[in-house]
Amino acid sequence: MDYSLLEDLKCRLNLSRVSKAALAGIAVVLVMVAALTAGRLIEAAAANDFEMVPSSASDAAPTPDEFNSRSETIFVPVSGAVANPGLYEVAKGARVADTIQAAGGLTEEAAPDSVNLARVVDDGEQIRVATQLPSGESGGGVATGAGMQADSAAGMPVNINIATKEQLESLPGVGDSTAAKIVADRQANGSFKTIEDLKRVSGIGDKKFESLRDLICV
Repeated sequence: MDYSLLEDLKCRLNLSRVSKAALAGIAVVLVMVAALTAGRLIEAAAANDFEMVPSSASDAAPTPDEFNSRSETIFVPVSGAVANPGLYEVAKGARVADTIQAAGGLTEEAAPDSVNLARVVDDGEQIRVATQLPSGESGGGVATGAGMQADSAAGMPVNINIATKEQLESLPGVGDSTAAKIVADRQANGSFKTIEDLKRVSGIGDKKFESLRDLICV
């Protein structure tokens, strides 16, 4: 203990009658109070910092889990013979049947075999359900059966995404085997995005495709 400081304190505070021991005790108490006060201030500052975290959390970038949760849905347009055609948000991994159900289900005129109900749909993929029309009739939607064959004979292009195997065989140079491969390919890999995608089917090279270019559509 530096008693010269205590003597100076006695002089400044007019405490000449107070003993050095008492002054030393007072000094120790003051030091302890100062230390305790400083400790509480530090704890309060730390608590304020902790409480500030939630207020700024909303401005932080999303975590990987949050980002993935936002990517669990896809958008699929549905048209043709469904109750409510339109653009639908469905769960990632949904099948064609789920997407059609979201659109209100099939209508009475729908041809269920025009689409593969069990296939998983892709984001942005067009799902179009064909309409089954009696032979010789015409109407809205996409015709199948005799109606589509009539359109093909009249020069209308054949939609390679919904045409049946028999309808594909009506195209020049497309026989039983090639038609079956086209149907199998679109069931396995999804709809053709462009008519050029038809060349991914085994047996359809550039030459055969060019002979079909003006006779098909998607």
